Amino acid sequence: MNAAETMPLNVLGNPLQECGCDPMTGWFRDGSCRTDAADLGRHSVCCVVNEQFLSYSKAQGNDLTTPMPAYDFPGLKPGDHWCVCAARWLEAYQDGMAPPVRLEACEDSALAIIPLELLQGHAAAA
Repeated sequence: MNAAETMPLNVLGNPLQECGCDPMTGWFRDGSCRTDAADLGRHSVCCVVNEQFLSYSKAQGNDLTTPMPAYDFPGLKPGDHWCVCAARWLEAYQDGMAPPVRLEACEDSALAIIPLELLQGHAAAA
């Protein structure tokens, strides 16, 4: 295999860009929304979280705002970039609570769950 065959791609078909490192995000905690077969949640959608989504996520049982020092997790605040599970983002979209996404940092595997048009409709301002 050559490098082009192993490089993760974004939903636009280009090389996957970093989502965020402050706080460190991603299934691999490397700032990227790349995934592998072990990531059952498919943390492939790079979001710019907002208060609406953080409250929604907490109500769904996933509190992203409370710090968890044991996991070196400071808790998220509005404006942070975070890799979200594709199914959770779609659920939030269906409930009118989806946060903006950074298309260049969303792994193409998200397209198995979320149509590109929905992601494009929620693209964060550059």
